Amino acid sequence: MKLTKKSHACVRLEKEGRTLVIDPGGFSEQDAAVGADAILVTHEHPDHFDEGRLRAALEADPAAEIWTLRSVADRITAAFPGRVHTVGHGDAFTAAGFDVQVHGELHAVIHPDIPRITNVGYLIDGGAVFHPGDALTVPDHPVRTLMLPVMAPWNKISEVIDYVREVGPQRAYDVHDALLADLARPIYDGQIGALGGTDHQRLAPGASAEV
Repeated sequence: MKLTKKSHACVRLEKEGRTLVIDPGGFSEQDAAVGADAILVTHEHPDHFDEGRLRAALEADPAAEIWTLRSVADRITAAFPGRVHTVGHGDAFTAAGFDVQVHGELHAVIHPDIPRITNVGYLIDGGAVFHPGDALTVPDHPVRTLMLPVMAPWNKISEVIDYVREVGPQRAYDVHDALLADLARPIYDGQIGALGGTDHQRLAPGASAEV
């Protein structure tokens, strides 16, 4: 499977000529979802869900479909009848030839005064890749490649390190990194790499790896 990092929280997975895109939000490239056979969205925040990017992908390919939680599905189902599927924790399905399991229910706490919204993570092909969205969800399944949210209003680096340790993946690639200044990246790279207990790497937007 080929994994391509897009800006911020978005990744593209390619296998056997088919493409799955996760979280093509407003911080990602305008064409981040174009060419996708299937799109997964973890939650409604605009850096993960952008209706214009989804519309571009679904209009470019009439066979493309979306899987997401209800709060997102309710906003786009009318525009694409029959092509938007609602999922939640515990669900399993196949999208564009990828086996997907849904893990998690709530977004991480930003502040006690801010109500928590729904957030789901997606485990792809039996643990080949796990994208948690905006939560530190630990799936009840071994993970080979963890998409690691390294910088957000809701986390700090000690939590990120402990999350890597708890999931115990073979490797971790950074996502949710558009807020992280280049000046600070070596600090995060060094501390997560030294303390996380796994192979921690960062892919620049557009770079790919085999997973």
